[in-house]
Amino acid sequence: MPTDASTALLTDRYELTMLDAALRSGVADRRSVFEVFGRRLPARRRYGVVAGTARVLDAIADFRFGEAELAWIAQTGVVGDETLDYLAAYRFGGDVIGYAEGECFFPGSPVLTLQGTFAECVLLETVILSVLNHDCAVASAASRMTTAAHGRPCLEMGARRTHEWSAVAAARAAVVGGFAGTSVMEAGRSYGIPTIGTAAHSFTLVHDDEEAAFAAQVAALGPGTTLLVDTYDVERGVERAVRAARTAGGELGAVRLDSGDLVAQAFTVRAQLDALGAATTRITVTSDLDEYAIAALGAAPVDSYGVGTKLVTGSGHPTAELVYKLVAREGADGKMVDVAKASASKKSVGGFKTAGRVVEDGVAAEELVVAADSLADAAPVLTAAGARPLQVPLVSAGVIAEEHRGPGALRAAAERHLASRAELPYEGWRLSEGEPAIPTRHVTLT
Repeated sequence: MPTDASTALLTDRYELTMLDAALRSGVADRRSVFEVFGRRLPARRRYGVVAGTARVLDAIADFRFGEAELAWIAQTGVVGDETLDYLAAYRFGGDVIGYAEGECFFPGSPVLTLQGTFAECVLLETVILSVLNHDCAVASAASRMTTAAHGRPCLEMGARRTHEWSAVAAARAAVVGGFAGTSVMEAGRSYGIPTIGTAAHSFTLVHDDEEAAFAAQVAALGPGTTLLVDTYDVERGVERAVRAARTAGGELGAVRLDSGDLVAQAFTVRAQLDALGAATTRITVTSDLDEYAIAALGAAPVDSYGVGTKLVTGSGHPTAELVYKLVAREGADGKMVDVAKASASKKSVGGFKTAGRVVEDGVAAEELVVAADSLADAAPVLTAAGARPLQVPLVSAGVIAEEHRGPGALRAAAERHLASRAELPYEGWRLSEGEPAIPTRHVTLT
C-alpha cells in the first residue's frame, strides 16, 4: 500500500496476454461493460458489506505503466511491442458506477460496473477484485461483530495476524463495518482512525514485579490508562492496578482481560472493582474473539472488545466471493450486445444493470436489479417499485469522484452502513446460518 507505488503490476499475466491478443484481433477498442458481483454469499452470511471503494479508486488512479514496469514486462516477453506502446500510454478513461461504500449487498448485486473499451477495463480485473474481496470480507465480519456487541465499542487489533499492508486495509474496512479504533499506527495516519493500545504481557514481565510494571505505565500514560491484569493472578492484578492508579492521584481507566473464561472473569472482576470503589473503571476483553464469542459475552459486564485474528481473516471467510465478468460488449454493427457465462455452476446475467432496494415501512423487502441500456431507462422501474437507488457515479470519463476517496469518505461509509444495516429485516441480523436477508429479483427491459 505504499502511496508512491504504481498498481499496474498488481495484475494477472492473463490480463496482459488477453490485451495483447485483443489488439492483434482488432477487438481491444470494443465498448464493453464489466460487472463485479457475487453469485452467492459466503456460508452463514445473510448480507455482505461493500468496503474498499476508496482503495479501488486509488488503485485506478495509480494504474500507470512507468519505465520500470514496462522494462520488466518487455524482459519477460509476455507481450509484443504494440501492447507495450499501449501500456505506456494507458489511462483508464471510462466510467465506473457502484454501490456506495458501506451499503449492504446480496447475491447478484452489481456492486461495481465499469464501462469503457475492452482493453482498458480488462486490465483492472485483478486489482479491483483483490481490494474488494478482502475489504468486503473484513467489513462483513466487522458488521456481524458490532451487531453482536449491541453498541459496546469494538476495537481492531489484528495487525500481527496478517500481511503488514493488509492490516492497514483491514483496519479501514473494520471501521466501515462499525469498529471504533485500531492498533495500527499506519491506519491512523492514512485514514484518520483513532489508535488504541497500551501494553502487552511482555511489559509486565520485563519489570521485577507487577507493581513496578503498573506504576511505570501509570506514570507514563496517566491513571486513565488500561492495565493488563492477567499476566499472573487476575484478582491480585486488579487490586494492584487500582492501587497504582490511586497512588498516582486518580481512578483507573480500564482493566484488560486476555485469557481464561472471559464471561466468568468479567463478572468476578466487575464485582471486585465495585467492592474496591472503582465503579468507573471499565473492563475490556480480548483473546481470539469472533462474533459468537462477543454474543456470548452480551450478558457479561464488559465495556469493549478487542478483536484480532478472526476479524482480519473475515471470521472464517477471507474472501467475499466476488467475481468480475464481461456482461455486454459492442458488436460488429456497433450496437451493444448482452453476453453471459452459461456454465452450469457459474452462470452470470448479461447486460448493463442498475439496482435499487425496495423498502416497505422502513424495512428492506428485496433487491431489485434491472437490466437496461442505461440508468435513465431503468429509473422508471425503480421508481414504480419504490426502490432506493444504490449505485453512485465513481469515475466519469476517467475523472474520479474525489468525494468517494477523500478525507470524509470513511466516516460517510461507516454512517451509511449503519443506516443500510438498520433497514434489514430482523432475521438478517442473525448470526446463525440462513438465507440472504432479502431476495434479489432481476428484471430485464426489452
